[in-house]
Amino acid sequence: MADSIYKIIEIVGTSKVSWEEAAKNGIDKASKTLRDLRVAEITKLDMKVEDGKVTAYRARVTLSFKYES
Repeated sequence: MADSIYKIIEIVGTSKVSWEEAAKNGIDKASKTLRDLRVAEITKLDMKVEDGKVTAYRARVTLSFKYES
């Protein structure tokens, strides 16, 4: 088995419903342009607040995918 190299990037997914959906939305979108996604790690959660009300959930996600030369 050959050694593998992985690239790591960071994305932010958003949702009006939940942090879980925000993370899923980000991964779903990234998977359309990145191949061979391997691991997703949620590194930060926050919310957008307007007029004292939560209007959006945001999940910062670190993604790794296999690097191809």
